[in-house]
This record gives sequence, structure tokens and C-alpha cells, in this order.
Amino acid sequence: MSPRDLSAPEQRHPEKAHRPDQTQPKKPFWIRVKAPTSAEYRKTRDIMRENRLVTVCEEAGCPNVGECWSQGHATMMIMGEICTRGCTFCNVATGRPAALDAFEPGRVAHAVEKLGLNHVVVTSVDRDDLDDGGAAHFAQTIRAIRHRAPDTTIEVLTPDFLRCPPSALETVVAARPDVFNHNLETVPGLYPEVRPGARYFHSLRLLQRVKELDPGMFTKSGIMVGLGEERQAVLQVMDDLRSADVDFLTIGQYLQPTPKHHAVARFVPPEEFDAYAKSAWGKGFLMVSATPLTRSSYHAGEDFARMRAAREARLGRV
Repeated sequence: MSPRDLSAPEQRHPEKAHRPDQTQPKKPFWIRVKAPTSAEYRKTRDIMRENRLVTVCEEAGCPNVGECWSQGHATMMIMGEICTRGCTFCNVATGRPAALDAFEPGRVAHAVEKLGLNHVVVTSVDRDDLDDGGAAHFAQTIRAIRHRAPDTTIEVLTPDFLRCPPSALETVVAARPDVFNHNLETVPGLYPEVRPGARYFHSLRLLQRVKELDPGMFTKSGIMVGLGEERQAVLQVMDDLRSADVDFLTIGQYLQPTPKHHAVARFVPPEEFDAYAKSAWGKGFLMVSATPLTRSSYHAGEDFARMRAAREARLGRV
């Protein structure tokens, strides 16, 4: 664990230091998970350390890290561990990032090969300091994985490329990931508070544009609930995503990282997640994951295989 991990919230998140502390409610039984202890977990952790890689599993404080790492699954976070945005829900540190590491794509590919992954998720911090938002670095990472682990399917979870020319998105799509994921994170009415540096309809259009560039590429997006949203707003997000031809929807419970972050409005019970899932399936998504512990990359490999099979079935190929 680095000194950065031990720092106070005000040091790790200086942009949130002015915010009053928010009460952190006790987690219900359906949210609690066991601390990671398995040998397989330690092996995955050691491979990440050996290759000097950052994972969103750790940076975002994901509750599923023990389960996923015990199964040899990890979500690689490229382009450093400092984000240029200051979203009020996010536990990734905000500040001025370092220069890109030209050798990082190769190290990611080496780790993917060593872990023997069938499916890998590659995400990143927002890099508004770069002209292309890091699109070329994403593309280089995809190509490096294809070279070292040609049988591994690749999912990218990208930033919104809000301040970039259209060629940025085109660069990532041209590298041909198997899944293009970009999270809307929340309903549009909460963007000013939860995701102030982003724009809802820009993110929606980004996902739609991926399908225009490559109609055969799977697209994916996700939101959190428990931030104060209304049910009807969540259903509208589903409709918006289907209008953009998005294939896969994830919905999970928001968990407050520190008292300085956006408060948890409530813990949504499992039966409400079941109802959201039923609505989403009815709206025509190829794949839906909606549970309290759902995260973008949770069971991503298994869900990708199911999504691909669902498309084949719709096309009458099976």
C-alpha cells in the first residue's frame, strides 16, 4: 500500500476539501462482502505489482476485488492514477497527471498474458490535459494485448473525450476492442452535482457514434443508483441508451468512498434491482446486470459471452 492510500481524504481529494462531511449510513447485509485473503487473490495482486500497474479495483475501492482477483480477473487502469476531473462520487485522486508511460501498454499485455485472461477490461482516468484524451494510448494498449494474448477478448471503459476532436473516438474504435463501454454514471438531473465536468447528452452521443463507426461492435454503459435519483429517471436513461443502440446495461449501488463524497441517499434493496433488470430486458438490451454489487467490470467476461450468444440468437445463427 502506498503513502497515497493512507492520506486523509482532503489530501487525496483536494477539490472536495471544502465540502461538508456527509453521513455514511451503515451498509445493509446485502452489501457486505468478505475481506480478500485467498492465495489466488495474492497471486493477481503480485502480478499487478510486478508490472507496476494500476487497477480500478483498488483505486475505486470496489467491493468485489476479493472475488474478482481470486478468479484472476482485474480491470487495468491506464494513463496513471491521477484524474483531471473531480466527480463527487469517485474515489480516484484528482490533480495534475504525470506524462504518459510509453511502456505501459506492453506491461498491461504482459500481465494479461501471465494471468491467462479470457477477457480483460481496460479503463483509464480522464486525461483532459492530452489533446486526444489518451485515445492513442488506449489503441496502443489494445494492439499490445492482441499481440501478446490474441485469444483474449478486450473491453475498454473509456472517458468521454469531451474536449477532444472526433478523431479521438475514431482512434479507439479503429483499434477494434470487442466491447466499447462508457458509463453515464447517473441520471441527467444529477449531473451538475455528481458529474459536473461531464455532459449527459455528449456521453450518450459518444455511445451512439461508436455504433455508427462500427455497427458490429458491442456497446455498454452503466449507472449507479442510491444517489437520489427517481425511478422514472432511471427508466428514461434506459430508453435513451436503447435509442443509441447500446447493447449492455449495468446498474449497481453507489457506495460513498469518504465523508467528503456525495452522500448515499439510500441503499436500494435487491428486489428493486430485480425490477430494474426486468424493465431493461423488456426494452431490448442484449445483456443486463442489475444487482447491488454490480460494477462495470464485474463478471464482464461471462456477461460478454452471454451477450455475444444473445446477438447470434437474434440473428438466427444458433
